[in-house]
Amino acid sequence: MERTGLDTSAALITLIAASIRRERERVGLSLTELAKRAGIAKSTLSQLESGAGNPSVETLWALAVALGVPISRLIDPPRPHVRVIRAGEGPVTHSERADYAATLLASCPPGARRDLFRIDAEPGEARVSDPHNPGTMEHAIIGRGRALVGPTEGPVELGPGDYITYPGDVPHVFRALEPQTTAVIVMEHV
Repeated sequence: MERTGLDTSAALITLIAASIRRERERVGLSLTELAKRAGIAKSTLSQLESGAGNPSVETLWALAVALGVPISRLIDPPRPHVRVIRAGEGPVTHSERADYAATLLASCPPGARRDLFRIDAEPGEARVSDPHNPGTMEHAIIGRGRALVGPTEGPVELGPGDYITYPGDVPHVFRALEPQTTAVIVMEHV
């Protein structure tokens, strides 16, 4: 039986709800304290943990930083040893400020310190990321289109096949300059 986008979205929201609650309890934070550290309303966090919310990528990043975990720990479902993610599939989070979608392709297994994302972006508002956990580095390679990528103080224009690495623990940006821009981003965590 084929899953619809609605089924997949509901499953992801349920997974995110359980993951946020699990990680909050693991570090011993109350709803109030986590909401304060993440800079979101307690009511928003309560809705997310109950599975009633649909968090943006910005909200998930804020929660991940406040919890001291990679974002993938909040959105990555359990996986088999061999995993294929077809184009258009996988857990997707969307920006609330830009036409930007990040699909988690692989997360850090125990002992590893990296996450892998496929980015699909359209021209318009830039996706500006707040600093991630200290020591985070990002690596990006453009698959199609053109984009400005890197620290907000000096992003670099990249085209197909171009690669950049930059600190992810400072404000940084991804801005598509052409329609249907795609990229792969690897995040290294220390």
